[in-house]
Amino acid sequence: MAAPAGPGAVVAAPDRRRWLWPLLAAALGLLTAGTSALEVHTPKEIFVANGTQGKLTCRFTSANTTGASTSVSWSFQPEGTDTMVSFFHYSQGQVYPGNYPPFKDRISWAGDLDKKDVSINIENMQFIHNGTYICDVKNPPDIVAQPGHIRLYVVQREVLPVFPVWVVVGTVTAVVVGLILLAGIVLAVFHRRKNSKRDYAGCSTSESVSPAQQAPQKAPSGTEGLAKSLPSASHQGPVIYAQLDHSGGHHSGKINKAESVVYADIRKN
Repeated sequence: MAAPAGPGAVVAAPDRRRWLWPLLAAALGLLTAGTSALEVHTPKEIFVANGTQGKLTCRFTSANTTGASTSVSWSFQPEGTDTMVSFFHYSQGQVYPGNYPPFKDRISWAGDLDKKDVSINIENMQFIHNGTYICDVKNPPDIVAQPGHIRLYVVQREVLPVFPVWVVVGTVTAVVVGLILLAGIVLAVFHRRKNSKRDYAGCSTSESVSPAQQAPQKAPSGTEGLAKSLPSASHQGPVIYAQLDHSGGHHSGKINKAESVVYADIRKN
């Protein structure tokens, strides 16, 4: 038969619950500790023309305000290698560019901690600068963060003339205006030719001949006028002109005025 429970057995369950809550709190703290409040943001890749300035953009977000303890380190991993070299460091408002030969006298600070910007500029980039750039930010007490990685490609610069913006805008405007004027002229000429053809097709042959193109007509003489005034038949023969001599002799020395008689309307048999 079981022994009766003593006073110690009554308090056993509350004691277990008492130490269980601290254990759960510790486990929750370990889980939240793995989540960093500091995040670094960089572009995945950038392209820079050979011989020009390249900007490596790096920004971060943090629950804490920035200050003198905020720092950033830039490292470089050359293309085709696994080694990383730190070539730039910024801390307490001071810039430490380092003496790494590929970047010596080329690095300048382009960031603003108030805006959580830790970007840098690299002057006169060459093909030896191809590779991966790592941006590592610390903002105590936020010191755990995944660094940002940028894949940088140095490409051959195209040989193109550089024109001011106003020159480009003026040239484009002039070309557009010229095309509009040319289109207007072409449409006007086409419309005019179309109207001319339509008017020419609507007039008669006699109307299409201008008075200036008609040959000048000689004023008819009395004889010709009389001949033209005679009625014409359906089939009229030739017109015969004759002069009658009323002198009365063949050898008269006096020349009398001859009268012209027009014989017309001689029909053929």
